[in-house]
Amino acid sequence: MRKTKERIPDVTKYLSLMLVCIALTQGCSPHSCADKQNLVFDNASFYNADGTFNVEAGKDAYMALMEHHGYPVFDGLREGLWVSDYGLGQFTKLGLGAYTFINDQEGWYMGQDLYLLPGQMLPEHYHLSTKNGPAKMEGWHVRHGMSYVYGEGKPTKNIKAVVPKCHQNGTVSVWHETILREGQRTTLNRETARHWQFGGPEGAVISEYATFHDNDGVRHSDPEIVFP
Repeated sequence: MRKTKERIPDVTKYLSLMLVCIALTQGCSPHSCADKQNLVFDNASFYNADGTFNVEAGKDAYMALMEHHGYPVFDGLREGLWVSDYGLGQFTKLGLGAYTFINDQEGWYMGQDLYLLPGQMLPEHYHLSTKNGPAKMEGWHVRHGMSYVYGEGKPTKNIKAVVPKCHQNGTVSVWHETILREGQRTTLNRETARHWQFGGPEGAVISEYATFHDNDGVRHSDPEIVFP
């Protein structure tokens, strides 16, 4: 008996069609488009017709960042999410999202998660002592993505970050770079030291461990910044 040859389906063809269908049906938000490779944001979409920052649009961007990395979204996260462009009008280049889990003045400890979009700068700042206690100390632990952390020390040549022109015409005070990938951490070297961060190619989700945070003690290197 002649044996007929079994036809093997072209799996690659079907997989390709499935991926195309998923991409077409999933779509993108008005503010971002996320896939396995990148997150893309349009700065203009974060501002109202009168030029004011649209906080809800900013939250949309960080929620897209969380979804991109599989970060667990829990009830109340969006409502409690703090988002700012620091009054400089360049949210995709300079801004921050943060959710504070605990900030205990009596116990003198705090914990929060920070969210940076790809290529987004957390502006250079430092912490002073206040009537409520000494200057804040802190450390950072990257959960997802990558963060470039800058502080005191020998300036690093050819740093990864690009300081945007909206931040003191592209200047900062400290240039020592520490690259943090998922699971890695670093700490502030001393009280009142200036520091800043920059989101990697896929942004960053960062857990911050610190002493009590008092907004009255925060100072920014750029006098044009509006905070909080």
